Amino acid sequence: MEYDHSNTNGQAFLSLLSVSKDQSPPPFLFKTSLSLLPLIKLWRQYETEANPSRAATAKQLLAALEKAPELAQPSLELATVEKHAALVEQLLIPVFPAAYWEDIYAAAAVPFQLRPFLASPGFNRLNLMGDHGFNAGMNLAPAQLLLGRNLNAYSHILRRFYGVETQFEFPLIFTSADAATGLARHYKVNIDLRFIEIKKVGETKPLAPEDIQRLLANPSRLEMWFELIPPQCFEFSGFAVFSAVDVTDQEVMSSLKNDLLEKNAVISPVRFQNLQNKLRALLRRPDVKLGLAGIPGAQNLLREHGRKIGHSFILNETCRYQCSSFTGSVYDHAMQHDEIVIVENLETYATPTPVEAEIIKQGVKNIFIAPLRYEDQLIGLLELGSPNPGDINAINSFKLREVLSLFAVAIKRSLDEMSGRVEAVIKEQCTAIHPAVEWRFRRAALNYLQHQQDGVVAEMEPVVFDEVYPLYGLSDVRGSSTRRNDAIRADLSEHLNLAREIILLAHRHKPLPYLAQLGYRLGRQLEKIEAGLGSGDEMSLLDFVRREIEPHFEQLQSFSGALREKIAAYRAALDPQLGFIYHKRKDFEASVMQLNEAISNYIDAEQEKAQAMFPHYFEKFKSDGVDYGVYIGASLVENGKFDRLYLRNIRLWQLMLMCGVARLVEQQKPRLNVPLEMAHLILVQNTPLAIRFRYDEKKFDVDGAYNVRYEIMKKRIDKAVIKGTKERLTQPGKIAIIYSQPREAAEYREYIEYLHASGELSGAIEDFELEDLQGLHGLKALRVKANLQTAAPETLESSATGKQLSREILLTPA
Repeated sequence: MEYDHSNTNGQAFLSLLSVSKDQSPPPFLFKTSLSLLPLIKLWRQYETEANPSRAATAKQLLAALEKAPELAQPSLELATVEKHAALVEQLLIPVFPAAYWEDIYAAAAVPFQLRPFLASPGFNRLNLMGDHGFNAGMNLAPAQLLLGRNLNAYSHILRRFYGVETQFEFPLIFTSADAATGLARHYKVNIDLRFIEIKKVGETKPLAPEDIQRLLANPSRLEMWFELIPPQCFEFSGFAVFSAVDVTDQEVMSSLKNDLLEKNAVISPVRFQNLQNKLRALLRRPDVKLGLAGIPGAQNLLREHGRKIGHSFILNETCRYQCSSFTGSVYDHAMQHDEIVIVENLETYATPTPVEAEIIKQGVKNIFIAPLRYEDQLIGLLELGSPNPGDINAINSFKLREVLSLFAVAIKRSLDEMSGRVEAVIKEQCTAIHPAVEWRFRRAALNYLQHQQDGVVAEMEPVVFDEVYPLYGLSDVRGSSTRRNDAIRADLSEHLNLAREIILLAHRHKPLPYLAQLGYRLGRQLEKIEAGLGSGDEMSLLDFVRREIEPHFEQLQSFSGALREKIAAYRAALDPQLGFIYHKRKDFEASVMQLNEAISNYIDAEQEKAQAMFPHYFEKFKSDGVDYGVYIGASLVENGKFDRLYLRNIRLWQLMLMCGVARLVEQQKPRLNVPLEMAHLILVQNTPLAIRFRYDEKKFDVDGAYNVRYEIMKKRIDKAVIKGTKERLTQPGKIAIIYSQPREAAEYREYIEYLHASGELSGAIEDFELEDLQGLHGLKALRVKANLQTAAPETLESSATGKQLSREILLTPA
């Protein structure tokens, strides 16, 4: 009968691993004894060999054995072996060659008892075994080790007495500290059982094929093995040979790979320290330090974009802020050439920069820098540093190449997780952020998280943009407050008239004095509406109707069918959600909303194109019209590069945008329920200011007392009137440009002249001085009429993308 036992070893090992470390160890019930008889038999074979040297040695040793007959007994005590230690060592020469005795890691031990009776000096230095078995540091717990001993014993019995080849084995890995470096070293212990004999001392029942199949399918169920193959029926004698092989590199490499695949492999301080320790063990350098720098989406801007992960030499706070640039440094070389850089001694480096000097101040003289790439994109750097020159070199660092890709994966995962955490911080602290300045908030959030990781209690750092140029625009419904009040008065009049008609009709059916009094009061309220509405009048009038009039409708509708119809018509006229008449106001609000949506969508579309010209901060608000603010300057862009060309360009774009808005309003008029007019205004300020993000209000505001004047102007200029008249500056279909300095007017006159020529504007330029406003003096204005009939001509792209602004005008930096 043949059996397929191809997976026996795997099943047995998995069963071994499944045993809990806290589980009670299974008993080892086999009788074992130490015996040298298998070795003596080998020497007797050597005695008859043709090799004269080996035969002579065998005769000499066998002769010595005759003087120590106790060594030839079937069972030996360890004391007997110690008594004849020199002779035993000579007998073991076939097992442990004398030429290698000092260097090998080997020992001989009692079978299955893990009790060594002879060990090489190297084995003793490892301190792997004590008087009662293996010392601490094994990869298996006692319960797992004892289960393995039982399965090993049974595998020999199956092979010898049942003809079943199992070849059971499991790896024993022992960890000990290197005496020279103190670093962990890993050794695989192999057990050779060739010098062990098995003796059957009792009768066992035959095993059916299905019994063998059950045993092999359930290797960890020792009670089944004990029942089918009783351990008291077999004895083991002889000795086992242990040999240890240094597998530190393989173990560390395997452990590194597993660690780097874990979720928080490089973020957790404990895991980061473990990675550092394993790299030290792999390189056999106890002073090596690990550094990791992540570069999220910015290959050439390590200083600005780099994120320290756990620890980093180059992104150390001192180094980062002392070095204005990393250009020309060893890091720059590694990134630009995409190659590993190793400097064995930074103190003798030929072309040092401030970066190398700062690294040396951190106690690093020997450095290894490896670019980490993920999907062909540079995403980080692996740094290894040591205070000892030459610790890391081209030879020993070759081992690291196998794990560089895994470090790249770990950093990518770390950056992705960090990005998610950054987004969460931004949403919590700042709500929605304009894309143009998101980079600055990401930096602030990353620093905030870094402080948290370092255990520093800190708030989000201030986000301030200095030296930015403001632009402001407003398209406002002319007379919106008056139009809204008129709509409210019309709705209230209709509401009160319907109620009064019901009361008067009821009085005609039943002339009750109280109904006459209610009719009188309603009439007085209507007269009050005709005279004008004051603050709070609307709510008080509605409250009067609901409290004094409507409660009587239930009774009044019983007076007649006509009253029931009148009351039903009254209720039908009320808005079901609001509970009052909402006709005129609804038309007005719908018209305002329609205009606002059209203008807002138009500005959004044009704003996307303007962002492509040069990134800038943009904010927009809707009320009875649309107003927006633009801020542009060097501090708003990540690379800090800015030219006044872009300021001039955005100002011209804004003026063109207002022309487009004016045309759009004209196109929308026929579709409005209520005809509305809009006036358009631009505020110019040539002096840059600072804006600061207010975390409490979740918005930007001007920073500094002097800059507050700009905010005051934004709030008040729409009410400005021309000096010496009562005429409002803003007029329907016209664009007003308010300024303070003559050079601002000169600049805008150039734009107006060009837009006149291109057909965007028409009519003469009006130039006014404005009446002083509260806190504002000396303001002036230009006013021009937008061409409401034509679209942008061929010589000017309406989107103002900057590809073709004019053949006649050239915008140059001031």
